Amino acid sequence: MMFFEKKSVTVDEAIKKMEHYCAYQERCHKEVEKKLNDFFLIPEAKEKVIIHLIAENYLNETRFAQSFVRGKFNIKNWGKQRITLELKQRQISDCYSTNRVLILNLIHIPETTRPTLLRDAETCAEPICRLLHEKKKKNKENKKKNKIR
Repeated sequence: MMFFEKKSVTVDEAIKKMEHYCAYQERCHKEVEKKLNDFFLIPEAKEKVIIHLIAENYLNETRFAQSFVRGKFNIKNWGKQRITLELKQRQISDCYSTNRVLILNLIHIPETTRPTLLRDAETCAEPICRLLHEKKKKNKENKKKNKIR
């Protein structure tokens, strides 16, 4: 029988590998921590790697959330509830900022009107949800039309 040895990695090697890992695709903190567990690092070393990634802007939760929301809504046609649930499972912090990301990315709003929308987020919530529902409904109808052809 062949046994696999657990190979440990130095902190510098881990930093290089994690830079590449995060540069390839946007990652959340949970994904990075899971990957660091594979390197058999001590907790202080893991923390050092994560701090480096954040400082060098390889790891950014807001950017990850924006990318995640955009992709899941536009490509997989997920709704607001499903996306919010997935972000919570990935332990993306601050639900309010998650809602702002959803609002700004799902409805293509010009840059000039975004500050007004953020200021009035509470009063805009219902119309925005209605617009999201209508947009998703149109996407489904278009897919059905394309299948019929």
